[in-house]
Amino acid sequence: MGAYQLQVQIDQDSGFCFGVVYAIDMAEEILAEDGYLYCLGDIVHNDEEVERLKAQGLRIIDHLQLVNLHDEKVLIRAHGEAPETYRLALENNITLIDASCPVVLKLQNRIKTSYDNKENILIFGKHGHAEVIGLQGQTNGNAVVFQDIAELDQVDLPAQITLYSQTTKSTDKFYHIKDELIARGYEVKANDTICRQVSNRDKDLPEFARQFDKIVFVSGKKSSNGKVLFEVCRKHNPNTYFISAANELSPDMFSPGDTVGISGATSTPMWLMEEIKTELEKY
Repeated sequence: MGAYQLQVQIDQDSGFCFGVVYAIDMAEEILAEDGYLYCLGDIVHNDEEVERLKAQGLRIIDHLQLVNLHDEKVLIRAHGEAPETYRLALENNITLIDASCPVVLKLQNRIKTSYDNKENILIFGKHGHAEVIGLQGQTNGNAVVFQDIAELDQVDLPAQITLYSQTTKSTDKFYHIKDELIARGYEVKANDTICRQVSNRDKDLPEFARQFDKIVFVSGKKSSNGKVLFEVCRKHNPNTYFISAANELSPDMFSPGDTVGISGATSTPMWLMEEIKTELEKY
């Protein structure tokens, strides 16, 4: 290795979480057998991985297209779905290949139980996110979803609240919201439903980020978890770049002999990080 060559290392804790691995394994198995498979929404929030699977015959459809589909197999991705999707599948004789993440399913059940017990539910999550739509569906759309505590300033909340979180949100932010609501005088029953595979990354990532001159964080633009983890990296290493593909790199981002760490979201495939490592080692 020349003295000026970049020294590049991939964060071995990054890459797909088990929920995504499970969904992709299921998809690949059926694609190998049947040659095609419908998937409700992007199987993972990573365009490069979606394209790889489309080339194997994965057909991405949305809820409107599902209405007109009959007698087919449809994959439900790790994010989970609202009860309405299961009802529609029965009506249309659709076989659901359910790859909902077990962490998400458990959360859906808890929210449904709270709702059946007439609790007032708040969900800290991203508006319109697939997982959040599935969670809100457990409450017939009655749960209040918010991304930021400021959104609640305009909402007339009841005195007693049950608080949940989308599984890929920041743990620190969740507890900050809980404390703020209590400070405002609400009685809060808080359920920390953040996936530990995600929150543990929050803990390990600072140490990884501090070891290098530069960090290249690889993630799809749609990944909520990618946004959270990128901010963690940048906080501990200001020289952090967010990219989605190798063609977004350029040599002028780096100085000769830089040490470079590559990390990614729970929706970033390892093959993509390997590809970026190979590209960087040419500099």
